[in-house]
Amino acid sequence: MDATTSQASVPTAHARRYMVQLCKHFGHRVETRFDEATGEIVFDGGICRLGAGPVALDLQIESASTETRARLEGVIDSHLKRFAFREPDMAVTWRPAV
Repeated sequence: MDATTSQASVPTAHARRYMVQLCKHFGHRVETRFDEATGEIVFDGGICRLGAGPVALDLQIESASTETRARLEGVIDSHLKRFAFREPDMAVTWRPAV
């Protein structure tokens, strides 16, 4: 089965903070790595790549199936919104990667 990829760019001034929180949180259960500007979370069935810029957190999910990709989008979305509770209007809009 071919890989399926989606991406989202989430406007926030706290991109690095959220990237680190996501990587550390999931790092208790799965393989993760991060540096000053990029991160990676290796889930069973897919991978999430993160990029922290000055005005946005860029996300990309790659998975073998659209069902798994959609599930991982939901997992990242819900955890990010939980960590960013001070930004209640935060929206994560996933779209097919180009």
